[in-house]
Amino acid sequence: MKTRYLFLAISWLCFPFWLFSQETSASESHEPFKKTHSLSLAIGHAHVFDGRDAEGNKKVLALPMWAFDYNFQFSPKWGIGLHTDLITETFEVEKHLENGGEGEVVERSTPIAPAIMGVFKPTHHWGFGLGLGGEFAKEENYVLTRAGVEYVAEIGNGLEVFGAIQYDFRWDAYDTWTIGLGISKALGKRHKSTVHKE
Repeated sequence: MKTRYLFLAISWLCFPFWLFSQETSASESHEPFKKTHSLSLAIGHAHVFDGRDAEGNKKVLALPMWAFDYNFQFSPKWGIGLHTDLITETFEVEKHLENGGEGEVVERSTPIAPAIMGVFKPTHHWGFGLGLGGEFAKEENYVLTRAGVEYVAEIGNGLEVFGAIQYDFRWDAYDTWTIGLGISKALGKRHKSTVHKE
């Protein structure tokens, strides 16, 4: 069931960007690679599988979140970044226990989750990330492993729009998957200027 929803979400997320890229691919020019720093801002939802509602019943929660990312692409296919997610609500979730029994229900107050990510970009449009980080809240902190995929479409002047899906595994705690849309800006990128000759 979860796999079907994830597949539908990926398909829905990537389709409009695929259409946009088909329209712009003919006009793309191949320039020499330059190392690039970029900043990104995204908005989305974090889905918590083992959440609890106000009555204490088990429920999948969809929580609003912001993502703030810094990336440094040091080769045409590889980069590294600091990706930080912020869930903007307080919620309750059941922790996983190693013995597979009933877990402890804990409260999380607007947790922030930075992770150091390695990024692989086989093409300009697709990026795959894997990294390690932590989730921090006033109640307790957790170590997490993060994996993600994003689809990027360039809109000019160093700006790109993207859709992203990621999965966070918080060690001995709980899991989330997130879906988001965002915009990124390359820093210090020079662009060609038009020279008018008389």
